[in-house]
This record gives sequence, structure tokens and C-alpha cells, in this order.
Amino acid sequence: MDKFVIKGGKKLSGTVSISGAKNSTLPILAGAILSGDNVLIRNIPDLKDVRTMMDVLRSLGLRLTEDFDSRELHIKPSEKLNIEAPYELIKQMRASFFVLGPLLARMGKARVALPGGCAIGTRPVDIHLKGLEQLGAKIILGHGYVEASATKLVGNNVYLDFPSVGATENIMMAATLAEGTTLIENAAKEPEIDDLAIFLNTLGAKIKGAGTDIIEITGVKSLKGGTHSIIPDRIEAGTFMVAAAMTGGRVKIENVRLDHLEAVIAKLQDAGVSFFKSGTTIEVVAPERLKPVNIKSFPYPGFPTDMQPQFMAAMTLAKGTSCIQETIFENRFMHVAELKRMGANLQIKDRSVILEGVKHLSGAPVMASDLRAGAALVLAALSATGTSEILRVYHIDRGYESFEKKLIGLGAEISREKYNALF
Repeated sequence: MDKFVIKGGKKLSGTVSISGAKNSTLPILAGAILSGDNVLIRNIPDLKDVRTMMDVLRSLGLRLTEDFDSRELHIKPSEKLNIEAPYELIKQMRASFFVLGPLLARMGKARVALPGGCAIGTRPVDIHLKGLEQLGAKIILGHGYVEASATKLVGNNVYLDFPSVGATENIMMAATLAEGTTLIENAAKEPEIDDLAIFLNTLGAKIKGAGTDIIEITGVKSLKGGTHSIIPDRIEAGTFMVAAAMTGGRVKIENVRLDHLEAVIAKLQDAGVSFFKSGTTIEVVAPERLKPVNIKSFPYPGFPTDMQPQFMAAMTLAKGTSCIQETIFENRFMHVAELKRMGANLQIKDRSVILEGVKHLSGAPVMASDLRAGAALVLAALSATGTSEILRVYHIDRGYESFEKKLIGLGAEISREKYNALF
């Protein structure tokens, strides 16, 4: 396994460019299943999760040619697709489950293993399945698989009990080839859903309202080919903003959609961070010391749960008391124990963490439990005195392209090394 060895205390400075959004790329790759023609995806990030999804598509019979140097992926269709997405691949990444809706819509049946991914809560797929059933699918659960079938999918009004991003995307993709009109109510509003809708509309879908809580999909008989460019990754951008803030740095971040980061920017401003904006570039200037700020994770456009661990790391150094509440996932505080190992003063209380800021964190060996927790520990290590080791960085590789290389470009002292895992 790989680990990061980080010597902290360096103020980050310079310029970093943001990659394409992982959380857009994965459903868009699944959406390519719906097309009967060639698809070209641009600004694709080279990530472990993206490569896993590519393997899933290949297992279904699609032909893929990637060029990560030019950030392009060509997808060629297959007249007949395999209807089974195997456990060996699906277990590696929860987002592989996105193939269920498109595969069902295109082939009339699908057999997809129940998903894996980050261990940050149960994250059940019931909302996905209930929505597909409302479109006319017959769902059978058994032996670790979901089997879905439908002679034809028929549009319907689908109300989501919770604005689940994955369920919104899966149902929207299935409804694209359904007969009639589908309304998804209480839909998730994340920018990645809007990006998926733009991609599908480029291929000939008829989707309105993506990015709002009501999405209307008028089914079409088939989708053509097309070209689409992935939006920038707002969570990667937010992570580098926090990195600059925690290390007392000054960092210019390029290729950013600022309208996707309003909640994160607002909270960092409350913490004393200064921003200078120009088009798709934003410069982040850290204060002498961060101010304490309370946050509560919410579905978009609220503060993103995927930025909660990084912001918690920042608040360990704030002058005063802060409170972080997690409302999306019930088990997203696994980084708390690791931050304590570095000298942070924080306590879990129900679904909140109370932090009393300290002047300095100390380097220590810590372990990443999931993608964003891993990123938070890297940020803590960058700002700490002494040397830290971050174990299990494969979690980080799932969602951050060339993370350590980008940090080195900003002046960080970080290296990737091999180690023998005992468990």
C-alpha cells in the first residue's frame, strides 16, 4: 500500500488548476450506456474511481479509448450489451450502481451487484429502486444483486423522500428512454446533476429543470452520439481553498466554477479568509489565524457534506469554539479520532462535533478511513509541526487527481512511499 509522508509547516503559495469533477464524470459515463452512437467526454480526470467505472462499462460491452494526457475519453457503442455488472467491480465503488437505470432503459433488464465505496454510513439504495419501480420496473433483490426488468418503462411522477443525488441521476437516466413524461419531485439540485442533464440533452434527451427541485423528462426513443466537457470539481477546489487557509498561504486556483462554491466561500470568509475573484480564477489569502465558524451540512446549495471533514480540520486551528453538524451521513466523523492524535481538541456529541481551537497541530501517523477524511488529514498534516504519515491513501486516490503533485507545486513537502499493511 501507499502512504503520504508530510513535513508540515510550509505556507502554500502559487497556482493550481482544478480537474474535472469526479461526481460529474461517474454518472456521465453511466449515461453513455443510453447512446447508440459514439460519445466523446472531455476534461475527464484520471482517478481510481473513473478507471473503475471505465472497467464497468467495458464489462458491459462498450469500447473505450482513453487519453488522459489530453483529458479525453472516446466511448463506442455496442448493439447488444451485457446486462450484468459484476460484484468484482461494483464492490470497489458505490457510483458503479449508476449503471442500473441506463442499462434497464436500454436493454429492458439489468443485474447489478449492490455497491461498495466509502464506509461513511449505510447510504441505502431504496430511493433508487422505488423510483425505478414507479417507472414500471420489476425489482428483485437477492444474493447481493439487484435484478430489474421492464417490458417498457413508462413516465410517472416520482417523489423522492430525500433529495438523493444518486437516485435523482439514476431515475433521470432511466426516464430518458421511457414512454411519456416523468416528473422527479424533491430532486437533488447539485451542479453535477445539471451537468449530467446537459450531457444527455446533447445526445438528444429532453430534460428540463435540472438544478431545481423539480425535473421534467420527456422520454425519447433513442439517443445519438455527442461531445461533452466535464465541469470543474468544486470539492477539489474547496479542498485547496482550505489548504491555503490552514497553512497561512496565498494560493491562486484556476478552472473554478465560483457559482458552485458559494457556501464554502461564505464560510471561509466568515473564518477570516480573503478572496480575489476574476472569471474562473480565485486567489485565496489566509488570515493570521482563522476565526471559529459553525457549519451544518445540507444538500446543495447548502454547505456540502463532502467539505465537512476538511472544514473540521481547519477549525481545529481556529481561535475559539466552533460546532460542526453533519445532517447527510450518520457516520462521517471517523476522522475525529485521527485529528485527536495530532493534538486537536474536539469531541463528538450526537451528530455534531464541538471544537476548541489549538495554536498548533503536531505531526503523527494517522489513517485515512474514506476519501474526504483522508483529504482532511492531509490538510492537517500540512499545517502541523513535524512529520506526519497518512496511511491508506488509496482512499484519496479515488477522488483527487495528482493530489501530492499539485501540493508539491504549491510548496508542500510531501512524498508517496510504500508500506506493508498488517490489516
